[in-house]
Amino acid sequence: MNKVESLDKNLAAAKTKKPKVKNKKESSLWIMYLPALAFIFIFIVFPFISGLRISFTDWDGFSQTMNFVGLDQYTRMFSDPTTWLVAGNTLLYGVGSTFFQMTIGLLYAMLLVQSIKMKAITRTIVYLPVIISPLIMGYIWYFMFAYQGGAINDLVMALGFERMNLLNNPSLNPWIIVFINTYQFVGISMIIFLAGLQSISKEYYEAARMDGASKLAQFKNITIPLLMPSITINVVLNIIGGLKLFDVIIALTGGGPGNASQSMSTFMYTLYFDRQDAGYAATQGVLMVALILVITVTAVIYLRRKEVEA
Repeated sequence: MNKVESLDKNLAAAKTKKPKVKNKKESSLWIMYLPALAFIFIFIVFPFISGLRISFTDWDGFSQTMNFVGLDQYTRMFSDPTTWLVAGNTLLYGVGSTFFQMTIGLLYAMLLVQSIKMKAITRTIVYLPVIISPLIMGYIWYFMFAYQGGAINDLVMALGFERMNLLNNPSLNPWIIVFINTYQFVGISMIIFLAGLQSISKEYYEAARMDGASKLAQFKNITIPLLMPSITINVVLNIIGGLKLFDVIIALTGGGPGNASQSMSTFMYTLYFDRQDAGYAATQGVLMVALILVITVTAVIYLRRKEVEA
């Protein structure tokens, strides 16, 4: 009995020691999180709080004093027609670019997952624009679409037609920006989808073929459900990138003509530096953050529910 009692005491002592080891591990993990948390606070949380504070003032961005105006800037924002024009453009850049990048990227990935020649070269060519600065990409395409000396208009005139003022067309130039953003970043979607497709076991397709399932049925019932994690990642990256689009617009159209191609990012830039209206620019920034958060969180929650275990 003494041996049994001593064994029970040792087991009880071991059980009481386990939580202490776990607590030490948890505390060490929290210490490792501190640099990342400090980075997030310094470069994200603190600037956002400062911007939120400025949005309640009429600060011009340069003076030493700020006059508190309450909700006047928000009332002004929601009654300003330009706000809705710019918000619509921003949604177009975010949602439109996401749709085209994911559709084309998935097509590229499905092509490259097959046994085709020059697979590595094709993948490199598609991904190559990603490494170019968006500002440089905007200038490259500017010299393609420019009215005077643009490559497209030179070709059009060589064929006997008149020049087209593509970048000065308010209904067309937002779609040109969507096209350029899609062209540049479709490679990221392709790589993510390619990794997702390669992780799907071929046994699923073999079993589906034995059951007589068509290619479309296999794509709908096997590929898409098992590709949902890749779709979620692509949606988040592409939507955030599109909603905060800035460089390409500045280089290509400068937000013009008028405000026809402005995004919320470029509109904030114009308000702050061109119009010295920092308080109103901060208000637009708060709206942009809210827009990105609502769309991104909603998309993630919806897509996470669609994910299945492979």
